[in-house]
Amino acid sequence: MSFKIEKILNNNAAVILNDKGQETVIMGRGIAFQKKIHDMIPCKMVEKKFTLAPGDMSGRFQELVADVPLEHILVSEQIISYAKKTLGKEFSDTIYIALTDHITSAIQRHNEGIILKNTFLWDIRQFHHDEFQIGIKAVEIIRDDLGVEFLEDEAAFITLHLVSAQLDGNMTLAHEATKLIQEITNIVKYHFQIEFDSESLSYYRFVSHLRFLAQRMSKGKNYCDDNEGLLLFVIDKHPKAYNCAKTIGYYIRQRYEYKLSEEELLYMAVHISRVVKEARRNKTEKTE
Repeated sequence: MSFKIEKILNNNAAVILNDKGQETVIMGRGIAFQKKIHDMIPCKMVEKKFTLAPGDMSGRFQELVADVPLEHILVSEQIISYAKKTLGKEFSDTIYIALTDHITSAIQRHNEGIILKNTFLWDIRQFHHDEFQIGIKAVEIIRDDLGVEFLEDEAAFITLHLVSAQLDGNMTLAHEATKLIQEITNIVKYHFQIEFDSESLSYYRFVSHLRFLAQRMSKGKNYCDDNEGLLLFVIDKHPKAYNCAKTIGYYIRQRYEYKLSEEELLYMAVHISRVVKEARRNKTEKTE
């Protein structure tokens, strides 16, 4: 089996049409060397195939493939495949462009002796724990495959790309989500004078809830689940947590011009109650 070339990107990459007539980038060392349009490439020479959604995204990816080393693209794809398998999530196609471009730029900076510090390193490690572990693995893959030694700061930058790819490819939203989580958790810590156990299940659920809240806020949507009985129950059983949730609601309205619904406040209060209870229990255990 062979593939007919529709477009040549460089010596290592070309564009073909798949069975559905979609443009597909095929890659392999030297597969397009001294080739012309409509020449055939043997299947056995192809190392990777990429079919992105038609439109600007596919065109931008082709431009990127033409400009960056094959090794960078293969490493990026390896990281993305590992992330998908480990997290069990799908990502926006933008990740193939954004992460590959970032890796190339980061390696260029590294070779020039330019080391960027990530001011959000601590927050990213705490609030995007699962993705940060992928970031650590990504740094290991880059070291093993490309011989470039990055610090944890770079793992945090890669983490934000993974978070962004789950938020419709919006890197600004990934930064804003991290900032929002930091602000809300600080309100809860100050309100109850506690420190969280970042390894606890309740904390993980709370942060996950806040990440989805950030996504809803970006789209101007609210969580709706008409359950007045549950709301009254939460107010009665967890009044302090509910008051804290209302404080957060007031802050978000003033800071982001977004009004939390009663349902949002309800589930916020439930998460706050759980995470505070666990933090206090852990503090008691440590002092005994």
